[in-house]
Amino acid sequence: MDERADLHIHTTYSDGTFSAGAVVARARQAGLACIAITDHDHVGAIGEARAAGTQLGIEVIAGVELSTTLAQQDVHLLGYFLDPAYPPLQEYLASMRVERMRRAERMVEKLNGMSVPLTMHAVLNQAGEAAVGRPHIATALAVAGLTESYHEAFSRYIGFGRPAYEEKVTMAPREAIRLIGEAGGVSCIAHPGASIPDALLRELIHAGVDGIEIVHPSHTPEQTAYYRSIAEAYFLLTCGGSDFHGGGRSDEEALGKHTIPLDHVRTIERRVKQR
Repeated sequence: MDERADLHIHTTYSDGTFSAGAVVARARQAGLACIAITDHDHVGAIGEARAAGTQLGIEVIAGVELSTTLAQQDVHLLGYFLDPAYPPLQEYLASMRVERMRRAERMVEKLNGMSVPLTMHAVLNQAGEAAVGRPHIATALAVAGLTESYHEAFSRYIGFGRPAYEEKVTMAPREAIRLIGEAGGVSCIAHPGASIPDALLRELIHAGVDGIEIVHPSHTPEQTAYYRSIAEAYFLLTCGGSDFHGGGRSDEEALGKHTIPLDHVRTIERRVKQR
């Protein structure tokens, strides 16, 4: 039997719609053998997900998705098999959640200055336990009827270059790679086909990243083959998944549609144990 894994999943601890337990239940329904919880700047869902995984027979890998910047370009890095309790990681994630809150407050202030009467209370209601991000602002705008849709919130107000956009504080990729490694994990470049030019891809490889996400909803079959060839050329790990958020977002694909073979996970695990 060809067991499958999805190594890119978000919960309510970042910008996902479903709790960790609900995500694991959906993963079982989708026939997955293994998932990684990769919330943005948060590892709070991992304990709940592992407990649910034990009950339902789903392997749950501790992961995270970190935002970095290289040459003024957003670069997302996925970390796998890390220790979520590693103190420097916890300290960094806590500081990033504070920065996310401050950024959200600045964006709400800009919106208010444009006579868009959104409140931080409404944004925090959407965020709940999560690290606050633009998706929560977009949802709050749509729910309040201040935009026609979630996507209009980005295109009209909070997308890059739009009037209420605010830069976010991030670390350099090399520092994120180091932090993930020190926490016992391996780092992979997230969805390169959607956001990473080849020149930056090679800079990330030279910075010491461990792998590349080859399977992603935004990747064409040709891109998947291309990034697999890059990984082979540089002896990098390969990972992939659905980037599952739930809630009917346009970038959303159902669990089970974008997966990698379980033996790829075992390869990643062996790399971790060799350190």
